[in-house]
Amino acid sequence: MGDESQNGWDQYSKLVLKELEVLGASVTALREEINGLRGVISEMKGNTTHTLNTIAEIKVWKEKLDEVTSPTQLLELIIEVEKLKDFKTKAVTVFVVVQFGITAFIAFSQYL
Repeated sequence: MGDESQNGWDQYSKLVLKELEVLGASVTALREEINGLRGVISEMKGNTTHTLNTIAEIKVWKEKLDEVTSPTQLLELIIEVEKLKDFKTKAVTVFVVVQFGITAFIAFSQYL
């Protein structure tokens, strides 16, 4: 009977050792994964700093642009340009009509 219990203990100890090896490998894999995640997190922190710097640069650019002109002023400028285009069209039309009238008057005066 001593042999059977000794044999059972040997099998059990081998099973326990095998499980411990599997657990050790799992712990090692988890450590590697955690180290990889630490690297990713530190990279993200670096990118966050870069992103914040970029945002600050965009804010400075916007402030400089606002000093030159505001969106309201740009809208007013667009409206004024449209008015000038309409005036140009009307002026050219009146000019052509007057030129045609003068030409017709000269032709009619020579006819008489």
